[in-house]
Amino acid sequence: MNESPRLSPSAVQGSREVRTVIGRLRRRILNAAEAEDITFGQASVLTRLSGKQGVTASELASAEGVRHQSMTATVASLTALGLVERRPDPDDGRRLLIALTAEGHRRVKEGRQARQEWLAGELQEKCTEEERRAVIAAMAVLERLTHD
Repeated sequence: MNESPRLSPSAVQGSREVRTVIGRLRRRILNAAEAEDITFGQASVLTRLSGKQGVTASELASAEGVRHQSMTATVASLTALGLVERRPDPDDGRRLLIALTAEGHRRVKEGRQARQEWLAGELQEKCTEEERRAVIAAMAVLERLTHD
């Protein structure tokens, strides 16, 4: 039986604090670009479609962790808002692909811009230059954790 190495108190504390802060920060960043006419789930689908030529509702449902029926309803509401469109798959005419419309692309771009401006503004207003450099250094350390 393999024994896992004993975790240092600093590793446990760092893990807890990183998860807590990243969760809070993520919510604040997402709220910075919250559109009044779409839900968080719809915004997530728009972001997921960005940079793709088209995906199926099943692929979107799987990626978002929701049932196919729920994704179909989300796509229908985004279609009604003119943010996505359904079009035949060029490789399989029986399937429909979902893609962003020009308006959908614009909304994704505006949302990203709003989130970036909010976070940059918060860093500028609430942090010193030294603290901003510490954030940049910490991000390099956290980035290492995302690679195998």
